[in-house]
Amino acid sequence: MKYTLLKDIIYSLEKYDEHCKKESIEDIDFESYKSWLLEEPTQFVSWDGKEKGRSMNSIINTLIVHLNRYAKTYSKSVIQNTEFVSQEDFIYLINLNAFGAMTKMDLIKKNIHEKSPGMQIINRLIAKGWIDQIDDEIDKRQKLISITTEGKKILEENMANIRNATNIVTGDLTDKEKIVLISLLQKLDNYHYPIYTANKKPEELLEYVNKLENSI
Repeated sequence: MKYTLLKDIIYSLEKYDEHCKKESIEDIDFESYKSWLLEEPTQFVSWDGKEKGRSMNSIINTLIVHLNRYAKTYSKSVIQNTEFVSQEDFIYLINLNAFGAMTKMDLIKKNIHEKSPGMQIINRLIAKGWIDQIDDEIDKRQKLISITTEGKKILEENMANIRNATNIVTGDLTDKEKIVLISLLQKLDNYHYPIYTANKKPEELLEYVNKLENSI
């Protein structure tokens, strides 16, 4: 038996007992406990600092940061003994391979990067011959970038390790849990992306978001 599960169940029963005492509920049985769980799902989930008042927002932010760091750790293993300098090298190539030619800024925005570090990555990939600049057939004044044959080759040579690292990041989640997680993360991404693309200065950003929230 996984003792973490047992601890969570005991914690949930303790919370239910507290709820019943607070509400002066005397008729306590398994059915009423199940109903309480459905009505108060957060009572069953515990996290560090919850009993001391740590909020859901706080733990969500922390866990997202942790997951990002775990993913970067696995990505470092991918680039060992390769010509990649960072995980962003193969991420940029994957996007170009999947979505086709695009402007430099479109690629940078797709990866949620600032312009300066994004341009450094693109210039490095151009220097290695993995991406190339081509004329935009619609707007001749504009240059597009696309993945080259060499870029596709280096990507394909390392895709097995990249996929392995990607699989590890999702851990032991079931397919059903992954679908739920994708839905939630997409909802968060849809919320944050327009804010990101508004390109506000750091000192203006929080006030800008607060105004958006208040206008809804």
